[in-house]
Amino acid sequence: MTSTYDRSVLEADLQAIHDKGIPGLLAAVHTGREILTAHCGTTSGRPIAHDSFFRMGSTGKTFTATVALQLVGEGRLSLDDTVEDWLPGVVRGNGNDGAKITVRRLLQQTSGLPEYIFDVPIWTAADFREHRYDSYTAEDLVALAMRHEPNWIPEPDDQRWSYSNTNYTLTGMIIEKVTGNPRPQEVKDRILRPLGLDRTFSPGGDPKLPDPHPTGYTAFPDSPEPVETTEWNLTPAGAAGDLITTMPDLLRFWQALLGGELLNPAELAAMKRTVPAPEWDPVFPGARYGLGIAQLQSPCGPYWGHAGNTPGHTTHSGFTEDGRRGMVLLTTLWAPNENALPIEKLINAAMDHLMCGAKI
Repeated sequence: MTSTYDRSVLEADLQAIHDKGIPGLLAAVHTGREILTAHCGTTSGRPIAHDSFFRMGSTGKTFTATVALQLVGEGRLSLDDTVEDWLPGVVRGNGNDGAKITVRRLLQQTSGLPEYIFDVPIWTAADFREHRYDSYTAEDLVALAMRHEPNWIPEPDDQRWSYSNTNYTLTGMIIEKVTGNPRPQEVKDRILRPLGLDRTFSPGGDPKLPDPHPTGYTAFPDSPEPVETTEWNLTPAGAAGDLITTMPDLLRFWQALLGGELLNPAELAAMKRTVPAPEWDPVFPGARYGLGIAQLQSPCGPYWGHAGNTPGHTTHSGFTEDGRRGMVLLTTLWAPNENALPIEKLINAAMDHLMCGAKI
């Protein structure tokens, strides 16, 4: 079947999302034959440049998982190692037990560990304005999580799933323990430099984005209008999602990962071994989660990717099994509540149009 997907389909999809109140959008698509880029709307009165920098949010979990799986492939780390093996005493208290949690469970979000991000004061306009420049270490973030009881203590063959940034903060700490290097350095040496992704980086505590970049906004529940949230200290995201990137870099990453350039076949197969992710069903019906990667559903079959949200920016990535066909889509409004659902459904429709060649 000849695909009917072309730039006009992409532009129409972006326009539909823009019409729902998103100030600006940027997308890059590889159709399997060519790369298409498109933008819609403006931020600060200007169209979004195709080479803009933006925060990828939780899409960075896939980078962290890739480094961990490379270490597994080198025999320096095992998916069956426990958190206690590498980080003695770190996951303890209020019923939490690092001896019961393996690296595999961290990466697959089946650990039952509590979430720390809701203890970071960024969820109202008032808190964000006061705390947007606060800085955290990974140890700080895990300590916040340990104030809470676990959702559950995993049993053998337990496939209960609950999304928690704590899992990836701990994975980053384990990467540093195994290698003796900062996690951003390992990401750079193992992924960014080999692929030539010289516009992707961890900013540390720098709250600014390089130019060019789109202005970002957040729809806070205590504000009648979206609040400008472009500057933000990303340290609360850490290994769970602190990377800044560009469209060409993120497109290249996904194609390299799914094309087998970054992981051995055994580790790539382990990454794609999934469990149901029912928490995501309202947004991604039928979603499953592997090791730092999501399997999402289209009318034409499953595809792979990961979404990411930060104050001001959201990213959505979706690619075919081999990575040859896929899309990265940026929006410049984060709506951390149920108001995001109509927007998410339109983004999913845009992905479906690509995966199905627009024939749905």
